[in-house]
Amino acid sequence: MTRATTVRAVLAAAVLLVSVFITLTMSPRLGLDLQGGTRMVLQAKDSGATKADRESTDRTLEVLRGRIDSLGVAEPALTRSGEDRIIVELPDVQDPRQAAEVIGKTAQLSFHAVQGPGTGQADGTGETLPDEQGTPLALGPVALSGAGVKDATADFDGQQGAGWTVSLDFHKEAGRAWTRLTGDAACNPAGDERRRVAIVLDGKVISSPQVDPSVGCEAGLPSGSTRITGSFSAGEARDLALLIKGGALPVPVEIVEQRTVGPTLGAAAIEASAQAALIGAAATALFIALMYRLFGALAALALAAYGVISYAALVALGVTLTLPGLAGFVLAIGMAVDANVLVFERAREEYAERRDGSLRAALTAGFRNAWSAVADSNVTTLIAAALLFFLGSGPVKGFGVTLAIGVLVSMFSALVIARALTEIAAGSRFVADYRGVNGIARPGRVRTWLNTRDPQLFRSPRRWLLTSAALVLIAVTGILVRGIDLGVEFTGGRLVEYSTSRPVDVETARDAITAAGFTDAEVTTAGERDLSVRTGQLDNDGEHALRAALAEEGGETTKVRDELIGPSLGDELRRNALIALGVAVFVQLAYLAARFRWTFAVASVGALVHDVIILIGAFAWLGRPVDGIFLAALLTVIGYSVNDSVVVFDRVRELWSGNRRAPVAEVANRAVLQTVPRTVNTGMGALFILVALAVLGGDSLADFALALLIGICVGTYSSVMTAVPGALLLERSSKAPPPARKRAPGRRAGAGRPRRDPADNGARV
Repeated sequence: MTRATTVRAVLAAAVLLVSVFITLTMSPRLGLDLQGGTRMVLQAKDSGATKADRESTDRTLEVLRGRIDSLGVAEPALTRSGEDRIIVELPDVQDPRQAAEVIGKTAQLSFHAVQGPGTGQADGTGETLPDEQGTPLALGPVALSGAGVKDATADFDGQQGAGWTVSLDFHKEAGRAWTRLTGDAACNPAGDERRRVAIVLDGKVISSPQVDPSVGCEAGLPSGSTRITGSFSAGEARDLALLIKGGALPVPVEIVEQRTVGPTLGAAAIEASAQAALIGAAATALFIALMYRLFGALAALALAAYGVISYAALVALGVTLTLPGLAGFVLAIGMAVDANVLVFERAREEYAERRDGSLRAALTAGFRNAWSAVADSNVTTLIAAALLFFLGSGPVKGFGVTLAIGVLVSMFSALVIARALTEIAAGSRFVADYRGVNGIARPGRVRTWLNTRDPQLFRSPRRWLLTSAALVLIAVTGILVRGIDLGVEFTGGRLVEYSTSRPVDVETARDAITAAGFTDAEVTTAGERDLSVRTGQLDNDGEHALRAALAEEGGETTKVRDELIGPSLGDELRRNALIALGVAVFVQLAYLAARFRWTFAVASVGALVHDVIILIGAFAWLGRPVDGIFLAALLTVIGYSVNDSVVVFDRVRELWSGNRRAPVAEVANRAVLQTVPRTVNTGMGALFILVALAVLGGDSLADFALALLIGICVGTYSSVMTAVPGALLLERSSKAPPPARKRAPGRRAGAGRPRRDPADNGARV
């Protein structure tokens, strides 16, 4: 065993041991869509002279943190997003009405002297507001603000018959101001309106008590405390005390997004994803073991190690695991086999060329020669993951993080763990002598069939482009005829899913909802007892009434999922989705142009656009929603499509630089035939996972898996039958010379005679 192999083996063992330790000792941080709860996005608004900037939003966040802590929610999370947004996550909160009521109130508390009854302002500095009974009171300017309140508690006074009240304690300076305010009021006769002190919350007089006759003029109340009465219920008194104690929001806030997920849905999603991961990974491991025998089995072990390491990385980094993120974790298992397949296919080619029959040398050359394609293909996927993180929102960001971690760990798994295992095995005489055991000493059935038939695929490139154009035309027709069903995320509105104890058909549910006044609601069903209701703008009280209407027909009605998106946020998300697609196309074009020829880059991006249009058109024909999860799938398909194109064009560049006089169409044909085994085997690995997700993932993951299934199939086709013909037509009009000659892959400088490429008809490389 060489020193390099020993280093890789030790490094792999160390990383794996640390990962196992983290897996056994640390728990993952689950998003609300997996553990259940409510997530709100609050938009800070300008208020008078106070601008909703970063500083005022930070102050608002701290006030909200105090309020939510007082609600008793376990492990709430509050973070600022951008300049003027706050994300609030409340685990286990299923009815967000109370939380929204407390969180959203501005809670501007103030104390005023009453200047008498009136219909107008008394001195130009106050205002006229109705008291608790509706009688107009002319108020003086603010004498004391809520910032002076030190503590507020809800108390029940049964002896004096006041019921539930709110007791206030003031800070030292505020206590003096309270004494002056009550002392000035005491200078007026008993029963006079001016002997009252008005307590105003958010522009409404909640209490305006008379100063007790026993209090002397200018003496005031010396205790530094007071009590608010107002026929409160227990809940109203507690909420009022909470608002006052939490303090006033520096700026008002508006709920622009609200998502509620029931705990049963999250638990079902985790179970379904775990089943899909186990079954899909087992099928992928079995497939790669059948294709590459012993080395495939070792790659399957590396795949298991990949799962442990990537999970440990997610836990150690504190990444919040969301439902799309969980799907991304499962998907990355299928994509992790790509690097192994690339290496093994190159090793097969190297072994066929070598006369010494050295298995170790062929394997080493396979790893070395596959590095360029592995690096380029993974960079394109990382670009897609970065776009998901920076331009996505909510759970989609989690998918981007999970995908990026999966890509990086998959490279470590293939280039360190799998390499160490296969190099150790290649040193065995038994493995080297028995060609049917190791998995790379024989070319494989697909490669043998292609070498025997030697089909000429690109005699007429325009034929393939016309086929691709026809597919695009069908997709565009679907978009124009059926339209795109934009999800609530992109249109604004509310989408609520319910589970009923009795079966309810769609018509009955629709009639019940219409009778309750929700005439614009769209009702669909996913089963006898699962209903989905989509409306325009609907507040929390309206949702409660809607659920009550359904309960009359379906019995006990449980809210499974609830998504509310404000119209302004919907416009923003729709705009960001278009920006994400535009940036994805531009960045991929720039990267490919830098790494390859401009003709290859333009052809690859053309195939990418082809895939995007067909995928959107397929969802239009199927009537499936286009939402944030679909966007995550679409950007993943973009990375996968470019990944395939990179592998093909990397081989074109390699072969063409070795035989610069060969016609480019002939070179492209050879490159495609040599990379078809990798394309087929990698695609099969991903398809096993996606089929498992589509079948076992339930409604929450079905559309995601369907989009990826369609996208990967279309992307596999377009990377060969759209990108390559497009590049050939562009090369006809290009005056750029062939790629610069490079030394033969796998050869050291000064090595012996050149090796013959069996597919080159005698040409030396």
